[in-house]
Amino acid sequence: MGVDDIIAKGKKLLDENRDKIEEALKSEKAEEVSDKILDGAADAIKKVVPAEQHSKVDEVRENVDKNIGNA
Repeated sequence: MGVDDIIAKGKKLLDENRDKIEEALKSEKAEEVSDKILDGAADAIKKVVPAEQHSKVDEVRENVDKNIGNA
């Protein structure tokens, strides 16, 4: 099986399970996990960027969070 075959199979599985995947991404558990990951990433980034960039980090974190989980 070549790379193209694997990609085609992955796309087919994604198409066949799109509803389940979208439901899982909007679940309470996904929200909990994503909040922890996003908070950790934002905190880590804030440690290496200047303080005046922290609000931009928070803005990006919020925009990402809107697309994952249910809140």
